[in-house]
Amino acid sequence: MEFSQRYVALGDSFTEGVGDWHEASPNGVRGWADRVAEQLILADSSWGYANLAVRGKKVRQVLDEQVDRALAMQPTLITIYAGGNDILRPRIDIDALMAAYDDGVARLASSGAAVVLFTGFDSVGSAVFGKTRGRTAIYNELVREIADRHHADVVDYWRFREFQNWGYWDTDRMHMSAAGHTLMARRVLEVLRASHEIDLPELEAAPASSRIDQLRADAQWARDYLSPWVGRRLRGVSSGDVLTAKYPELTRPAWA
Repeated sequence: MEFSQRYVALGDSFTEGVGDWHEASPNGVRGWADRVAEQLILADSSWGYANLAVRGKKVRQVLDEQVDRALAMQPTLITIYAGGNDILRPRIDIDALMAAYDDGVARLASSGAAVVLFTGFDSVGSAVFGKTRGRTAIYNELVREIADRHHADVVDYWRFREFQNWGYWDTDRMHMSAAGHTLMARRVLEVLRASHEIDLPELEAAPASSRIDQLRADAQWARDYLSPWVGRRLRGVSSGDVLTAKYPELTRPAWA
């Protein structure tokens, strides 16, 4: 199948779509990138779409495993976000990491494709992940510099205050929910200045809870999600180790 316009999405769980659970989709997830592609295809059937993102990938893995594959498809539009999994590691040389990221973005931009980058989310409201807020702020400033250098667009996740509402997050508190991915798709399409027909779902009001109820919920979350996540990091394994890219070649998915 030939496509005159080609969108390729690169990255980790954020772009794969984790949290937007959908049994009929590859890897069991949909996500904002699928939703963006759907809108592009609805507006113009000449678009093809590939999504190379796999959960758990760090910056150098994304660069080593996805950039060449993306360029081989001769994309006209590329979105890339990587770095969140690096920022959460105990130690990180963020300057060296972002120098490598800069090199990767330079290669993508030199293809002539339009390139879209993302800043990281402001985790100020998280008791656990809020400790990495300073790292994320540095990462974001370096992303903005990279974008300026290579004439890329930026989806400024850090500044999207609406994502401080927990209704936009999955129960694991690490990934956006279906509502969050839907909102992100709208924000990406706005940066692209692309038309869309995305309606945002209404969030249910969070029920009031007592301090003891919140402590119980936090303890349950730590058992169900935080402890397994930490355990994987200590073992050097990832939830994405057994997965492959959900749309590894340019296609027009069934939902399109």
